[in-house]
Amino acid sequence: MAQPDSKKIFFENLSGAGKAIAVLTSGGDAQGMNAAVRAVVRMGLYVGAKVYFIHEGYQGMVDGGDNIREATWESVSSMLQVGGTVIGSARCKEFRTHEGRLKAAHNLVQRGITNLCVIGGDGSLTGANLFREEWSGLLTELVEQGNAIQKYSALHIVGMVGSIDNDFCGTDMTIGTDSALHRIIEVVDAIMTTAQSYLALVSALACGADWVLIPEMPPEDGWEEKMCQKLSATRSRGTRLNIIIVAEGAIDRHGKPITSSFVKDLVVKCLGFDTRVTILGHVQRGGTPSAFDRILASRMGVEAVLALLETTANTPACVVSLCGNQSVRLPLMECVQMTQEVQKAMDQKRFEEAVKLRGSNFNVAVLNVGAPAAGMNAAVRSAVRVGISEGHKMFAVSDGFEGFYKGQIKEIKWADVGGWTGQGGSLLGTKSTSPPNQPAKPLADTKALGSALQAFLSLLELLTARGKYDEFCVPMVMVPATVSNNVPGSDLSIGADTALNAITTTCDRIKQSASGTKRRVFIIETMGGYCGYLASVGGLAAGADAAYIFEEPFDIRDLQANVEHLTEKMKTSIQRGLVLRNENCNDNYTTDFIYQLYSEEGRGVFDSRKNVLGHMQQGGAPSPFDRNFGTKISAKAMQWITKKLTETFRQGRVFANTEDSCCLLGMRRRALVFQPVVQLKGETDFVHRIPKEQWWLKLRPLMKILAKYKTSYDVSDSGQLEHVVRNRPKESDASVAM
Repeated sequence: MAQPDSKKIFFENLSGAGKAIAVLTSGGDAQGMNAAVRAVVRMGLYVGAKVYFIHEGYQGMVDGGDNIREATWESVSSMLQVGGTVIGSARCKEFRTHEGRLKAAHNLVQRGITNLCVIGGDGSLTGANLFREEWSGLLTELVEQGNAIQKYSALHIVGMVGSIDNDFCGTDMTIGTDSALHRIIEVVDAIMTTAQSYLALVSALACGADWVLIPEMPPEDGWEEKMCQKLSATRSRGTRLNIIIVAEGAIDRHGKPITSSFVKDLVVKCLGFDTRVTILGHVQRGGTPSAFDRILASRMGVEAVLALLETTANTPACVVSLCGNQSVRLPLMECVQMTQEVQKAMDQKRFEEAVKLRGSNFNVAVLNVGAPAAGMNAAVRSAVRVGISEGHKMFAVSDGFEGFYKGQIKEIKWADVGGWTGQGGSLLGTKSTSPPNQPAKPLADTKALGSALQAFLSLLELLTARGKYDEFCVPMVMVPATVSNNVPGSDLSIGADTALNAITTTCDRIKQSASGTKRRVFIIETMGGYCGYLASVGGLAAGADAAYIFEEPFDIRDLQANVEHLTEKMKTSIQRGLVLRNENCNDNYTTDFIYQLYSEEGRGVFDSRKNVLGHMQQGGAPSPFDRNFGTKISAKAMQWITKKLTETFRQGRVFANTEDSCCLLGMRRRALVFQPVVQLKGETDFVHRIPKEQWWLKLRPLMKILAKYKTSYDVSDSGQLEHVVRNRPKESDASVAM
């Protein structure tokens, strides 16, 4: 874990004492908004600031009164799993006028509020920035009227984008998008047709649609005939179901709207296929937020408070964004203006520019290695179809390296992977066996694409074997796929998001089961081997009080301190607790031991229950994130394979023996990066099968802060929080809700 240095500012020095922060949600509601509100409130209180809810968005700010209320720690309990926005959102014509903004300013200065967290779309954030720019003049008017004092001379704004459409430039994902994709995929897995460009495009990838129509990329003239030919061709290959996804606002090259009813009539007229239309509408906004949205919103909410603490009178308003796997702060108006440029380009029919503003024949084999992970099948489908598109003959290897050695290899064609995207597990079959110590003769000219940590170890073995066998001198790339998220060289792995959603959903149900029971603590065991990712990040998403992991050693004093924490918590209005334990966190402090300890020490105060989640975390349909991540990363891996094959093809054969021809493709901070596996050896703890440095450990203090523990941080130059010293709560600390 990184140690503090001169470039880092200790978090304890960033005090919110004497400051007041208000949080509001504006525009259309989006799942995850409540998690962001919760994080802002608890982080604000943690640093010593007063925090206020502004109910009903800008309308509540203009109306004042009870719409602006001070928030407490308990007032945001049980918000994580609630969809929409608990504090309300309303459009406000009056705020668009000078008089309305003057009323809003008066209502804020009455309470000493000069820091504003706005969660909404580009219109909401633009309004907030205008309010900030006018603040000085508004305050002068209020001072002249005797309604304010000059010390409130600056208003600080930080934005977070809450929108299911993911239509804001500057962030990879907006709060609510992942949850909306969950709703779409739930419906599309059963039938199919949807709304909004990003949602349409990504859900098309996630569910294996045959055709997708979005506003940013109108189809070429004659698209109707091409689409019908494609549908007819798939039927001739035995496919009984075709999926067409139509985004709201889809148009052709001449600006003529393309509606779902038009597409239905076209298919019926030209092909005579039985056709059904399903319009999802507000179904996409409903339901509980996904694990991804809860974690994203929590990280953004904490980052927003830190940004407000560090801002000065000359600091421009910023928006907290996600870039790759990193929270970043970007100038708010630059992002808004770029977002508006996209719409302008579309209005002027500059479609290619709008999309840019948004961001030889070889044999290639695909195999799965290690334990099954949801999203593997989407990755295989993507590799196969991209490979075929690039002119390769694709082969599927059954049962991992064992099948590789036994010759369980067959050609796999385009139609063979139809419908694979939404299926869990591994349709190719997978085993945790190492590669053979000699090459399989049938595959002397075949290249491999693998997955899981076992694949990393296997590639190292194959790399070493190149010195003895020329057959292994071929390009090889690994795509990380494991629920444990323990592959060195990648922040994220295919399957981990699905596992997190399984954990979060189970924890939600367990907590709900105690809604009529007072004073109960649940101890939940998660998978992950020695890697504590699922326990830690699942704990953050589920609102856990503690998560025991191997990477952060604990002893009986920590267990006792956690019991005391929960004992204090039972004195509040929130009388249930949640504790997660990674399966291999400690040989002696087993799940049974912790359950018995909590039961004994909590006797007379609370009772305890335990639950071992087991392999249910691997099963089920993959989440939208895992489907899309698997599709994108595998397509990129396949393109790299093609490039390497071309570069290393000499005199009628492929010969690749350099380190950079055997790589892992992983998400590192903001980008997908190809890394030679030999260079990752030094980053790997081979005994415990985990990376030596794990980014998500920086999130553990957030879980503790949001559960009202005292812990220490520093803030690096990138804005990322890093754990420094203390984990144990002080004996005097009161606890709080999930």
